[in-house]
Amino acid sequence: SGLIGRSWAMVFAAGGFKVKLYDIAQQQLMSALENIRQQMKEMEKLGVLKGALSAEQQLALISVCTDLKAAVEGATFIQECTPENLELKKKIFGQLDLIVDDNVILSSSTSCLLPSKLFTGLKHVKQCIVSHPVNPPYFVPLVEIVPHPETDPSTTERTYALMKKIGQSPVKLNREIEGFVLNRLQYAVISEAWRLVGEGVISPTDLDLVMSDGLGMRYAFIGPLETMHLNAEGVSNYCERYAEGMRLVLNTFGPVPEFSGETAQKVSKALSEKIPVVPKVLDARRKWRDECLIGLAKLKTQMKSD
Repeated sequence: SGLIGRSWAMVFAAGGFKVKLYDIAQQQLMSALENIRQQMKEMEKLGVLKGALSAEQQLALISVCTDLKAAVEGATFIQECTPENLELKKKIFGQLDLIVDDNVILSSSTSCLLPSKLFTGLKHVKQCIVSHPVNPPYFVPLVEIVPHPETDPSTTERTYALMKKIGQSPVKLNREIEGFVLNRLQYAVISEAWRLVGEGVISPTDLDLVMSDGLGMRYAFIGPLETMHLNAEGVSNYCERYAEGMRLVLNTFGPVPEFSGETAQKVSKALSEKIPVVPKVLDARRKWRDECLIGLAKLKTQMKSD
């Protein structure tokens, strides 16, 4: 019932589903419920609450439980949201494997642990899948659906359909791969950003501006492949025009950075001057980021309905 678990609970309740939020500590659950209540009431006031039900109706769908067996009784879908620790996650799935039936889907929120590391050896492995959200899932709808090599295709299809039903934007990976897709793209950008700053080409703050006021504005609505398509007379034409230039640039990319030393100090100094590493300041900036995401989500929903 941490940040991701709470956000998932809100997403499922917004979709009209009954949710049981499980944790080992009752106090943690009470704190989570209160936090969910505050967030839902605030969003209702701002007019950005998801789903057709009121905040009170959605809150009524969420109950809490400290007993794992009781928590999953009658469940059709279980979303695990424990810390990113392989042994802890394997322990939880091992416990679930002993108490679930042959119909429930066992899903993990992991952002980087491969399904083959998480689920291999479970008797219900055909029902296991990764549904990796983007933090916070309530405001950022993407969900990466990643199967184990033995996952039944029906598990993938049912998970995909459920995510669509609750208003998320699921994407299916045909097979597992380190970092899935979102983090592979994110790390590619971070890696080149780090090299450009480290080589003195650009300052850390200007680098971030290239994304927030440049590429990011496009990427909020269309992806890199559609960008290619629209920046020429289709993808084939783009490749004819720019392939040679792209290869020339890509061949100048350096090795994977260490993410330490002088560049780390330079980036840290610039970001700390902009946003001091003080809990109150960081929390305020995160709140501002989430308000921006709410506004963007509202705009995108509006544009789809138009």
